Amino acid sequence: MIRPFVLLLIFTLFSTEVAEANIVKVNKPYTFDVMERDLAKIKGKYNIEVKSIGSSHFGREIWAAKLGEGKKQIVCIGAHHGREWLTSMILMKMLETYASAYSKGDKVGSVSTDILDEVSIWFIPMLNPDGVTIQQNRLSEFPIAHQRRLQVMNDGLRRFNRWKANGTGIDLNRQYPAGWKQLDAGPSHPYYQYYKGIKPLEANEVKALTNFIKEINPSIAVAYHTAGREIFWHYHNGRQTFRDYFIARRISRITGYKLSKPNYEAVGGGFTDWFITKYHRPAMTIELSYLVGETSPPLSVFLSEWKRNKLVGLTLAEEARKLSP
Repeated sequence: MIRPFVLLLIFTLFSTEVAEANIVKVNKPYTFDVMERDLAKIKGKYNIEVKSIGSSHFGREIWAAKLGEGKKQIVCIGAHHGREWLTSMILMKMLETYASAYSKGDKVGSVSTDILDEVSIWFIPMLNPDGVTIQQNRLSEFPIAHQRRLQVMNDGLRRFNRWKANGTGIDLNRQYPAGWKQLDAGPSHPYYQYYKGIKPLEANEVKALTNFIKEINPSIAVAYHTAGREIFWHYHNGRQTFRDYFIARRISRITGYKLSKPNYEAVGGGFTDWFITKYHRPAMTIELSYLVGETSPPLSVFLSEWKRNKLVGLTLAEEARKLSP
């Protein structure tokens, strides 16, 4: 694991990098270590802001990267769940692509990167680095005693490809204080998925994210997940329902993903639910990939999902510019 002071050194070493080759590679599973190295290279090449917003239970840093000079801000978050590291790859590719175009004054597709002068984008590519590491069967990176506990949480299975929780068996997207008490109990103990914990904001990762959201005060928030090619945008939106619907519909048209039908009986617990009710601003959960069951989507789906999502960040920045302060 790369510690913060080592990462800062890497940032310095890459500060003069001029190679034109793509930094983010998409031909193998995207690990926490690879993400850290890619962030270092992107930071060095494009001089963007990169900071830790906290750490996971086992000490892996939760990194955030800011692109743009705008006072308004939006945030895009990946990998709430261990088996959803494809979302980290998508967001890192988005960050690199936008940074490259912005540095040259170019467009991305039909969208100008000039919007980043008015609205900055924060990328948090991997909120759950412990869970991703477990799902990728890298258990040797955890204490031996905890490896045994993880196997118990995994029903005794030695392969962890279905792992969804964080490193302590808590489902991070069932940890937010928006309808948390009304959530079905699910597992009564730490488990590979669906355990909501003993209280909201219990997990280190969720505490780090909610504190960071309070700090940057974003106009729009997006959490990327897999799978299903669907967009969830509605949770007690109230008088902002039509505003939020039209923004979500625009993203639906860009991606080709269907909009979920509003469910007024939804009980929440997720990041999007919390952001909407806490800040009364637009938020959405974007589900990448066709349905794959309890595992990570195959790498073969990346190109299709990238084409669908390439313009999402800049489009949301355009929408944020229209919103009242």
